Amino acid sequence: MVGNLTGALRTAQSGLLTNQSALEAVANNIANVNTEGYSRKDIKMEARVVSGNGAGVQLAEVRRVIDEGLLKNLRSESAAYEMLSSQGIYYERMQEMFGAPGDNTSIGHMIGEFTESMEALALSPEKSLDQAEVVRRAEDITRKLQDMSTAIQDLRLQADQAISVAATEITNLSAEIGDFNDKIIRYSATGKDVTGLKDLRDASIDKLSNLIDIAYFYRSDGDVVIFTSAGRTLVDNIPGTMSHSAASAITPTTTHAEGDIAGLYVGTAIAGNDITDEVRGGLIKGMLDQRDTILPNLQSQLDEMACEIRDVFNQVHNRGTPFPGSQTMSGTRTFVSPSTQSIKLDPTGSVDDVSIILFDNTGDQSATTTLNTIMQINYGAAGTDDDAKTSRGSWTIDEVSAHVQAWLRANGASAATVSAATGKMEINLNETSLNLAFRDETATANGSSVGDAEIAFDANADTVIDETVTGFSNFFGLNDFFVDNQNENVHESDVIATTFTATAATLTFRDSTGLLGSTISIAAGDSLTQIATKINTAVSEVTATVVPDGSGQRLRLSHSSGKDMTVTQASGNTLLTTIGMHLADVRISGTIAVRSDISSSPSKISTAATQWDSTRGASGEYLLSVGDDTTATELVALFKTNNQFETSGGLGSLNTSFEGYASAIVATNANLADDNVLDTSFQETLRDSLQLKSDSVRGVNLDEEMSNLILFEQAYSAAARLISVIQNMFDALDRVIR
Repeated sequence: MVGNLTGALRTAQSGLLTNQSALEAVANNIANVNTEGYSRKDIKMEARVVSGNGAGVQLAEVRRVIDEGLLKNLRSESAAYEMLSSQGIYYERMQEMFGAPGDNTSIGHMIGEFTESMEALALSPEKSLDQAEVVRRAEDITRKLQDMSTAIQDLRLQADQAISVAATEITNLSAEIGDFNDKIIRYSATGKDVTGLKDLRDASIDKLSNLIDIAYFYRSDGDVVIFTSAGRTLVDNIPGTMSHSAASAITPTTTHAEGDIAGLYVGTAIAGNDITDEVRGGLIKGMLDQRDTILPNLQSQLDEMACEIRDVFNQVHNRGTPFPGSQTMSGTRTFVSPSTQSIKLDPTGSVDDVSIILFDNTGDQSATTTLNTIMQINYGAAGTDDDAKTSRGSWTIDEVSAHVQAWLRANGASAATVSAATGKMEINLNETSLNLAFRDETATANGSSVGDAEIAFDANADTVIDETVTGFSNFFGLNDFFVDNQNENVHESDVIATTFTATAATLTFRDSTGLLGSTISIAAGDSLTQIATKINTAVSEVTATVVPDGSGQRLRLSHSSGKDMTVTQASGNTLLTTIGMHLADVRISGTIAVRSDISSSPSKISTAATQWDSTRGASGEYLLSVGDDTTATELVALFKTNNQFETSGGLGSLNTSFEGYASAIVATNANLADDNVLDTSFQETLRDSLQLKSDSVRGVNLDEEMSNLILFEQAYSAAARLISVIQNMFDALDRVIR
């Protein structure tokens, strides 16, 4: 009888203790009804059997009520949402910078105002007020371009710094999850409840999924293993580390592809552990896209516009002259070896020539000749730069300088200097009563029709023409209006399809020291990446990189020491022409400016053009008029007609006006911002929907918990009552025995 009563007591006690645990679980559920990340705990009971006989009840397990499949989907969509939402502030900043097409602060509006100022100048080219207004409006454009370029690079730097912060946070979360893993395994082995630890671990996994795209699985012991979608381990037996050293500064030429920006490393910071190109979601993906794609694309579009403004405007500005000519000219083209680099005058037609005219201060002709004429005159001893040369070249840059200087000195400017010793042609008459102008013509005879002379440039002294430019003054940049003050140390191709394959070619690189490295043999079928590898192998002074641009890529070549350099190909090769290799446009929008002497003296704007009057003198003379608006009118026409813009930054090739291209950039930026808003809103709705479903599964329902509370309370009371009855029975039995 005693044995049966003891068994009954133990059975009742099991009911008491089990329902007590159930009440504790219900109490925890109710207490955490508003706790974020808390999952409802469900008590699973099972009958206890001893020697085949029922022996009460026992706690089988405390389970978390969650849907793991739903959680995985939620974390995946959360990563996509964070990728988009993290970019929102960047698009807002860009919207503020670029403005809307009709805004007074937009670049398109400023171009329109510049055009209006040029129209006013064309009506009264001699008025200093109108000249100053043109300079002011031009400087508005250049400052706007500079400000936008600076802001883009600032945003790229902020994105890079955000990546560094996120990498540190991922390392901390990985360590935190690893610690939870250890505790869960350890406590589970001793039979302790670990559901609370699993909730905390889930919260850390949620945070991790917001930063980077992840995948994971659970081992049988409760351990979780986490890795990126690309397969890089973040959490295992030993938690991983992630690192990224943020750049101290970022410029338009700073790219991860070129190695200027540190990688995003999992584990040791070696190339094989760089996952920059593998990230598919999360905040880090959003920042990488901004830093390496979206913002560089916008920079590329700005640079394309800035370069077209510079080149097209300068082409016309170099045809004209300020009244009554110039006493100093400073070229902008850099020559790495003016003693060997040479030009030919009109190598195809052999008829173009360049008139060189000296004017007095009233605009009347003082002396005139042509470039081809003076190059054939013997001004010095045989073998010197100023002895007689062949008709139409080749002439080295030093030879051209020497002959122009000799002629100027022989015609009234006795102290004139012309030299390219600094790498750029510099002309100084050192005579206040005379003024110089160049006029390209279609023949040598005085008064021949105006037409840009064809100038063929041999950049590496191999007798092969490497570049052909129209306009003598334009070739040297003697009368540029817009300048960029950049060294010629970066060259790049046009935007090329990723499927591009090369034709066979032999490339050479030179700077002021001479040939760099060895010649590079490019094989037919080589990709841009293979070309870059060959250049990097053969020329230590040059860094070749394939950089993304829109949906294509560019081959970018940079002198490692920042020196001016030339890139040339062997005779008959077409590779450089095919890929459009040229002095890089990148960074120009951040440095373009009005030439300093024009900025300080707007009267130096080229408004006039050298005119021919056949009735003057014995057989006609050249003249300049203070009221001549020929060049000013031509400059106005530039901004009212269409111009060809190359593919750049995802914006396709366009034939439109400068104002139209500016509007296209603004519209592209606005579309990106609008798309981001729409995509973010959609992704937020999807994430919130999944979150709601997950919460409905794992969340606490107070009505259900109160129902359980009553049920477990009654079971607990019944077990307690049973214990009380059995206790009374023991007491009665004790009295009988006594």
